[in-house]
Amino acid sequence: MVDSKRSLDLARSHLLSRERALTSSRDTARSHLSSRGTDMGKKVKKDEKPPPDDVAYFHSYKVRLELLRRNACMAVSVMTAHPEVRKKLRKNEEAIPAMITLLAPEEDTVVHEFCALGLSQMAIEFSSKAVIFENNGIEPLVKCLSSSDPDVQKNAIETLAQLLLDYQTRAAIKDADGLSPMLELLKSEFSIIQKLALLALDRASQDADNRGALRELEAMSKLVDFVAHPEWNDLHVMAVMVLANLLEDHESLELVKETGTLKRLVALITDQPPPEEEAKGGGGKGGKAEKGGSRAAKKSAKDGKKSSEEKEESVPGEAIIPTLPDVKMCAAKAIARSARSAENRKILHEQEAEKMLIHLLAHESTEVQTAAAQALGIMSENLLTKDSIREWEGVQPLVKLLNSDNGDVKEAASLALANLTANNSTNCHDISNFGGIDALIHTLADAREEAVANAACCLTNMATEEALRSDAQNKHIVVKLIEPLKSKNTNVQSKCSLAVAAFVCDVDSRSDFRNNGGIEYLITLLHSGNDEVRRNSSWAIAVCAVDEQTASEVCKLGGMSVLQEIQVSGTRRNPFADVALQNLLNSNLSAKYSLTGALSSTNIILDGFYDAGQLRPGSQFLSLEDYCKQELHDKRPVLLVNAKPESAPKESQSQADAEMAKDSSKTSVSGKSSRTGRETKARKGSGERKSKAQKEKEEKQREEEIQAQLQREAENQSTTDNKPFEMPCDSNLCQYLEEITEKIQPLQTTREQVIALAQYVSDHMGGPIEKGELANFSYELPISQIRYEMKSNVVPIGKIKTGIHIHRALLFKVLADRIAVGCTLNRGDYNLACNEVMLPDSDDTPGAPKFPPKTFVVDLVHCPGKLLRADSPEAAQYQQL
Repeated sequence: MVDSKRSLDLARSHLLSRERALTSSRDTARSHLSSRGTDMGKKVKKDEKPPPDDVAYFHSYKVRLELLRRNACMAVSVMTAHPEVRKKLRKNEEAIPAMITLLAPEEDTVVHEFCALGLSQMAIEFSSKAVIFENNGIEPLVKCLSSSDPDVQKNAIETLAQLLLDYQTRAAIKDADGLSPMLELLKSEFSIIQKLALLALDRASQDADNRGALRELEAMSKLVDFVAHPEWNDLHVMAVMVLANLLEDHESLELVKETGTLKRLVALITDQPPPEEEAKGGGGKGGKAEKGGSRAAKKSAKDGKKSSEEKEESVPGEAIIPTLPDVKMCAAKAIARSARSAENRKILHEQEAEKMLIHLLAHESTEVQTAAAQALGIMSENLLTKDSIREWEGVQPLVKLLNSDNGDVKEAASLALANLTANNSTNCHDISNFGGIDALIHTLADAREEAVANAACCLTNMATEEALRSDAQNKHIVVKLIEPLKSKNTNVQSKCSLAVAAFVCDVDSRSDFRNNGGIEYLITLLHSGNDEVRRNSSWAIAVCAVDEQTASEVCKLGGMSVLQEIQVSGTRRNPFADVALQNLLNSNLSAKYSLTGALSSTNIILDGFYDAGQLRPGSQFLSLEDYCKQELHDKRPVLLVNAKPESAPKESQSQADAEMAKDSSKTSVSGKSSRTGRETKARKGSGERKSKAQKEKEEKQREEEIQAQLQREAENQSTTDNKPFEMPCDSNLCQYLEEITEKIQPLQTTREQVIALAQYVSDHMGGPIEKGELANFSYELPISQIRYEMKSNVVPIGKIKTGIHIHRALLFKVLADRIAVGCTLNRGDYNLACNEVMLPDSDDTPGAPKFPPKTFVVDLVHCPGKLLRADSPEAAQYQQL
């Protein structure tokens, strides 16, 4: 292309010379016309001089106009590089259409060159793209691609590349037959034209119809041939990007599978010789039959290929030039994009694309490693691919990449391992054999949040194998999962909560998780606005809540109230929260009875159960220790069940207190004796006075003794404060259990046991109370005396000697559970409660019909031992005042 400044100077001088020529010719014409006008009306002879050649004159004028138009086109096109000029031209509605008109075939090549240059500059703005498209500028530009002038080709393809950013042009380029000329430009001698052609193809191939047209033009084979030329390695990345667009379609993969193009691409990317044709290998049918064979046969065939490739590489003069890292990275990303479809993953697996990706994992470039690991992760969604990656020894490189310093590499490797371990126990054991558990646990503390989420997902998959789960638990994975729970990333929160649920399935793991404060963070996640986080954290709490101590900790931290809020919510409720709340209540019967007011026959009351009354809405359920620490009040007492014998450490503590008192008394006596001795000596009037040094020594010794005594008292006080909480002992309940075990448990039938136990409870709770006399039955004053004596609001159930429905029903349930008599405990209003038992028919006559067991309400107040049918009016009256 001629330099723009020089062309402008030449155009300016040329226009001046042409203007002078036109002026002289115009003067000649005028003089000729005036001479003819003077002779008008006279008889003159024929013109002796011949007239000027008008045809030649107009021809020269046309040439001058063409030259003028060409120079004007050059000037305008060069000036379009300036934004202000483009702005002025956009305001002129005739500017762009005039440039498009000058692209007609009959125009000069220079005009084509500069008009295409001007359009390429104008096409930078979107509004100009629309004007060019509306004025049918696509077709003349496509025709310019076939020009013999490389400058015309360059400017035309550059304009089309700009226009293809608009979807309208992408849809119209196929109708204008513009794809075939673009492919032909890949053979150009100029790299800038090849680059612009690849850019245009990359943008055009984003349209599905264009991809179909490119398949018909065998574009993929041409692009692979382009990549095979090492002298064009600086453009290979763009060629692979076009291939990535084409390989998204299932039809394209089928085509490259049939033509062997994909295997050629894999060979180029892995720096290996291209595969031989099937005809050379013994026929196409035999090759297809081999695919249906065993995997061992496949492996032997692969080994044979390796040996043949080594032989070929040994031939001198045939050294393979490796492709650039960027090309390898783009190829791996192309495989990943294509593998998003299940059908495409199947074809890629048949073409052994995993082999190329595993090969790229060992590349020194971290970008190549990342792209290869990501592609393997997507490919691993195919079940057969998981086995192939393991057989091609791809698991070990992925485990090694977990120790990489690059965050992208670590994230991609953890994603691939997470997908590989999904529903594949063999891969789980393979990862463990290569030290993957340690690497994954270490990744949980990584700063890359997505890597943490992927590692947690992989460990969750591996937890399905008991041996691997135990191995991870021995490496304190439960404690390591607590820190990621604090993350603000919802994906990390969700995956780590699910991992916690997978690993806290035994008592020791739950204890470690509870002691290290993990329960608190799970309860915090219940407030999350993300549905998946709430579901997984609810499931983790459901697993933790099967343990009584853990369930108590959850209730103490307010987890039960949060689960109740979720349960009544219309948008946040989920079945996992319902299961968590149910498990929580089943493991903490005290909370269940306070919340629901009912215990089933399968809910066995053990030591430590307490009845704090019906829990009011919005109030928090407190622990027994909290109730014991409360000051005395006039509200209903908390009824405690504790049949454990009194512990012996109190004796040792009393002995220690006695020894301390003895030591203090000795100290005080010695002090008195010393003072008495001094007084005696003074009275004797020996006249001897103690020296000043002796007095200071005695005072120092006395201060040390006092300080030691104060220190011992402080230590004893701290020991008392740090002493673990002990429930009040109930010796009466222990005696009750011994008596019923001896007298009631040996009875023959359950009916007899129920009747005897009801009478026993009534006898120890003040005896029968006639109907209508319940209001006159004094039970509150004796219970208040017990509370005053114990200085506590918590009253052991065995210490109550005068009780009504609520006390008798609780004692009956406790004693019945200890002798294996199934019964329920149901709370009513106004301190009412009752027990229900299921008993078979009492008719033991041989041959009598047998009916299913019936539910009876046990009378413990009015007629102790009487069994009332649950659906009878008497039972309903018993449960009311």
